[in-house]
Amino acid sequence: MTDRPLLLLDVDGPLNPYAARFPRLRGYTAHRFRPSNWSSRQTPGSPRLRRGLKVVLNPAHGPRLTALPFELAWATTWMHEANEMIAPVVGLPTDLPVIEWPELFATDTDGLYWKTRPLLEWAAGRPFAWVDDMITRRDETYVTARHDAPALLLRIHPRRGLREADFLTLTRWAEEHR
Repeated sequence: MTDRPLLLLDVDGPLNPYAARFPRLRGYTAHRFRPSNWSSRQTPGSPRLRRGLKVVLNPAHGPRLTALPFELAWATTWMHEANEMIAPVVGLPTDLPVIEWPELFATDTDGLYWKTRPLLEWAAGRPFAWVDDMITRRDETYVTARHDAPALLLRIHPRRGLREADFLTLTRWAEEHR
């Protein structure tokens, strides 16, 4: 454990701007993967299953993220497969800690994003920044009320992915919360 805050990374949205309009975003390259939780939701023998899941990633993101004053961890449905499939393509270490979700896409009784409660428990009182495309004001309010350490919830638009302004926001926040 370090004295640096955590940076909790989602894949789809921040690193893989899945809703981007074409032509493709500058610096991104397309890849085909077969993550285990995706394959189980496809029709056996279908063309989509044979092709794999299309993911667009920017190899410049890894060096930019590792240069930030954070301890990185995965907060994604890709879980450990993020280390196996995503990290090598974007240039991140392949042994980042992973939040293991108790149940993927669980319905929350208070209308929170399904990741919010387990993520807060995993952070265990440490300062953190969380980048995800599904964060809502309700999640921000919940975290503010229940997490005593500083927390930044940074919603990333799934058409754009992480951008320069997001890296600047993360850098400034980390410097203010050292």
